[in-house]
Amino acid sequence: MLYTSKDNEKIKNVRKLNNKKYRDQQDLFLVEGEHLVLEAYKKGYIKELFIEENTVLPLNVPTNYVTNDLLSFMSDLVTPYPVMAVCHKLKPAENIGNKILILDNIQDPGNLGTIIRSAVAFNIDTIVLSMDTVDLYNPKVIRATQGLIFHINIIRKDIKEFIPFLKNNQYHIYGTRVTHGKSLKDVEKKERFAIIMGNEGNGIKEETKDLCDEYIYIPMNPNCESLNVAIATSLILYELDK
Repeated sequence: MLYTSKDNEKIKNVRKLNNKKYRDQQDLFLVEGEHLVLEAYKKGYIKELFIEENTVLPLNVPTNYVTNDLLSFMSDLVTPYPVMAVCHKLKPAENIGNKILILDNIQDPGNLGTIIRSAVAFNIDTIVLSMDTVDLYNPKVIRATQGLIFHINIIRKDIKEFIPFLKNNQYHIYGTRVTHGKSLKDVEKKERFAIIMGNEGNGIKEETKDLCDEYIYIPMNPNCESLNVAIATSLILYELDK
């Protein structure tokens, strides 16, 4: 079926998924572009597919055809892709594994998406988002992950409660600081660990720092005061994965 009207209820509901409130109500989110759609399809998360008329993408899911005008209406992009999908939100795994990345109040969607890519690249088992970290299903986060959001366990927790749970289960808790602590080059790697990365401007919260077993920093040229949190996370995860 070809949809042509912006007044159609199905089309209006897809557009609403650009809003966090509606995503939370429906437990759904949008992905746009063939690569992201195919990654979602491989993992079985697609509920419904929307394709521009005369475009071919033969996937075994409910499929709707729409005009380019409707794609522009439904998308938050200036120039929409010819393919988008409504997806079910991710299903967290019960087993969190041995390598945990905790994100304490990360606010920039691009940073979160990039961190997710690095976490997959360097074999993190689970990412834990604090309650005040940016929405995982923000369209900018989804795009920045390049589809790797579908390849890692991601949960959202009150980290003040979750970190003691990890400590009680023999996870070593690394905190990060711009200076002080132990150089990343000298860190003794643990089999079970959690590494905490903090807010872009303020780092990890004081109440979170108090829960750490050890602090680490990245040694660098003194003319550089700090690194972008996504870059710093990538460097740390690379080193811990050696």
